[in-house]
Amino acid sequence: MTPPYTLTLSCPDRPGIVAAVASHLSENGFNIVDAQQFDDPETKRFFMRVVFGPFEDGAVLADFDRVAERFGMEWRLRSADDRPRVLILVSKFDHCLVDLIYRTRIGELDMNIVGIVANHPRETYALVDLGTIAFHHLPVRKETKLEQETQLAELVNETRADLVVLARYMQVLSDGLVAKLPGKCINIHHSFLPGFKGAKPYHQAHARGVKLIGATAHFVTSDLDEGPIIEQDVERITHRDTPEDLVRKGRDIERRVLAAAVRAFIENRVLLNAHKTVLFR
Repeated sequence: MTPPYTLTLSCPDRPGIVAAVASHLSENGFNIVDAQQFDDPETKRFFMRVVFGPFEDGAVLADFDRVAERFGMEWRLRSADDRPRVLILVSKFDHCLVDLIYRTRIGELDMNIVGIVANHPRETYALVDLGTIAFHHLPVRKETKLEQETQLAELVNETRADLVVLARYMQVLSDGLVAKLPGKCINIHHSFLPGFKGAKPYHQAHARGVKLIGATAHFVTSDLDEGPIIEQDVERITHRDTPEDLVRKGRDIERRVLAAAVRAFIENRVLLNAHKTVLFR
């Protein structure tokens, strides 16, 4: 049996969009099994996610371009057996990398990790079971950053990566590289109330006696750490917590927030909406 498909779309809001999509799927022999939609009154755009499967043997979705053109849609269609190809970038801290590999191996994240790129040598990750995943050591120095990013861009193309994940990759991507990855690069970083920048943020937070720490996963843009937010979470802190406790709790938050964001992407649940996102749960 043909696997189910997921269709995501966005377009200027106007009457008749849902009816047109549903009618077209029905006419092509498909049955809708799940549908979610959102009309943003601020941007005046309509967003929709539809999961559908074959109602008739040999059903083929044809001529959807006609519907898309009629409503000015940006749309994407993916089959359930089309596992997204993911390239992971990492620096010294490997907790997010290990978590993504584990969740992929147990089937929680239905994706194909096509490579790992690190700016530290392979021995830095001696405790990480990479299995057969390709490992690429691309060191970064100020005078070689352009050359390194050229190699990185080539890897993205060679691996045909659908998504690039910065799993605590502690390098700032240039505007040129970011421009090549619109809506397909996710970053994870700590986010505190209040915020602390620079070295040892958890130690700064401890010194200020914070009561909440958190993490944010977002799409990467040319505005550093200010891209459209996909997922966030927080954890309460007490006066008994040491800086080391904050680091430990921070690792846990970062892991689960990044995993949730990656899952939203590979399941086609997140759509860009100007400087924000629409996230269908």
